[in-house]
Amino acid sequence: MERVSAGKLNLCQIKGMNQMIKQLFLDMDGTLLNRQGQVSAENARVLKSCGIPVTLVSARAPMEMRSAIQALDLKTPQIAFNGGLVFQPQGAPLTAQPLAQRTSRRLLQLLKTAFPTVSLSYYTADHWYTAQIDRGIKAEMAINDWEPTLSTAISEQPIFKIMLIVFEPQVMLKLQATLQALHLTDVSIQQSGTLYLELTSHLAKKSAGIAQIKRQRQLKTTEMAAFGDGHNDLPMLQAVGTPIVMGNALPAIQAAGKFVTKTNDEDGVAYGVTHFIGAVGARK
Repeated sequence: MERVSAGKLNLCQIKGMNQMIKQLFLDMDGTLLNRQGQVSAENARVLKSCGIPVTLVSARAPMEMRSAIQALDLKTPQIAFNGGLVFQPQGAPLTAQPLAQRTSRRLLQLLKTAFPTVSLSYYTADHWYTAQIDRGIKAEMAINDWEPTLSTAISEQPIFKIMLIVFEPQVMLKLQATLQALHLTDVSIQQSGTLYLELTSHLAKKSAGIAQIKRQRQLKTTEMAAFGDGHNDLPMLQAVGTPIVMGNALPAIQAAGKFVTKTNDEDGVAYGVTHFIGAVGARK
């Protein structure tokens, strides 16, 4: 796949290379959101004026996506939990791929006992649960402006994601080795950044959520574009005709993009929509 960075082609040339884009898929953290965890005014302006439907594709829970959905006034289906839940804003879930109940309970009990110093919490479709407010939970609360439900009992509702926040690199390595040794074929283990380890169903894939929207809207691959910055974005980037990678992504992730845009702190999504997709309504 050809990779072109910002500034190598002019807008007319880029428009000639791309088919008409009818759907945008956006990762949130490190992509749409800046380092303050916010949708910038420029990203909001461009996305709301470009005339292309937008779907957020995130490891976050729906409740943690709400402020971005409202900032962009999104009405189309959205994708949470790395593809584990496809939902309509202000509506019921469209598809759900939670962890198997027996597996989620086993993992929560094991992790609580074997790694008592690791920050442990989990998500159902509508709630965030933890047994204690520790350093990791406080940091997550500050980022998302959301408070968890305190409970030592495990919810009977389907669990979509178990989240571990680990501040010691050696503990992270031991934790990953312990989980891999369980040989849980129905669990996806994803590290996000240096501190987060997220456990979801093996069926929870960003590409699966995109495939559902593709079928629903009868889209061609060439009619879809996606923006991402992390390893868990690779299936999403591979599922669309125009993959665009953020300037803050690692070189290995940038290699998966057709274009490399500016960083998330430089309104890279707005720049990419305007210059690499060439949406007329996005231009000033």
